[in-house]
Amino acid sequence: MDLYSTNYLTGVVNSLQSPPQFLLNSFFPTIYTETSEEIHFDREKDVMKLAPFVAPVVEGKIMTHEGYTTDTFKPAYIKPKTPVDPQRALKRYIGEKLTGSMSPSERVRRIGLDILSEHLNMIQRRLEWMASSVLRTGQVSISGEKYETRVVNFNRDNTLTVGLSSPNRWNDSGVNPLANLKTWAQRVLQLSGSWPHDIIMDVKAFNLFSENDFVKERLTLYKRAQEMPTLAAAAPLTNGGVFMGTIDGFNIWQYNGQYADDSGVIQQLMPDNTVLMVGQLEGRQHYGAIQDLDAGVQALQYFTKSWATEDPSTRWILTQSAPLLVPYRPNASLCATVA
Repeated sequence: MDLYSTNYLTGVVNSLQSPPQFLLNSFFPTIYTETSEEIHFDREKDVMKLAPFVAPVVEGKIMTHEGYTTDTFKPAYIKPKTPVDPQRALKRYIGEKLTGSMSPSERVRRIGLDILSEHLNMIQRRLEWMASSVLRTGQVSISGEKYETRVVNFNRDNTLTVGLSSPNRWNDSGVNPLANLKTWAQRVLQLSGSWPHDIIMDVKAFNLFSENDFVKERLTLYKRAQEMPTLAAAAPLTNGGVFMGTIDGFNIWQYNGQYADDSGVIQQLMPDNTVLMVGQLEGRQHYGAIQDLDAGVQALQYFTKSWATEDPSTRWILTQSAPLLVPYRPNASLCATVA
């Protein structure tokens, strides 16, 4: 029996795997669109000079402006394209009554909306993937069909990528993760001028952190002093970020973002035992112009269009986007592998 025919139904289960957007929305909230095929962004050089001393009768000391650099990047396109087969309109739509209650044309409209939603979800997952790469490595590698692989390097300081080795890993005895966080935060502050209040840990890193004796002792001191900062013992795992509490001025988040690769294998957006520290990153979403005459070659975040082919009769739905995530203050993030 055809499970999609109009005479069979056992129930409908909606997917719980909505696209993770925690990293994207938290650290790249601002959207810019460009009217050119290239994306441009300025980076001002960090200035940490001291004002010079001079005698009262000496003329003012001339200070030179350090200036800024403008980077240009031609983004790859994201172009999911899906056909609406006319045969699908003759099958029962998901959730429809067993005997069928919709006309074929109504099913076509609903199928089209489902496809559009699927395209946007796929694009959101790709953007979250880009956000993870930028925060973890200070760069993002982009490749695709007829698009030569390009690595966009935002020149984050090399000391902001940390890999702990034995006997200093978080799963080694006698290691104090809080001391690590404070040391790393000081490094971020020195290099960017921003203190990284937000700490994002994958599930395994958070488990090591929350079960550490030094962390437990610190939380006990909080409780004795009847202070509010706490760390949750447990929280529901979701496909994104969950706030776990505060400790020593740090906001602790547990992150469980996932995606399916080209082979359908589920991958983690943050590798096991990864810790991110993020301050005032000034992250932005840049979108290049959509090179499509139907879009008027406009600066758009997304552009979707639909058209029909005559023989065989098929309707196509295409969604286009040309994104790049840019950390205007790349040294305001640090990534550590802790085990």
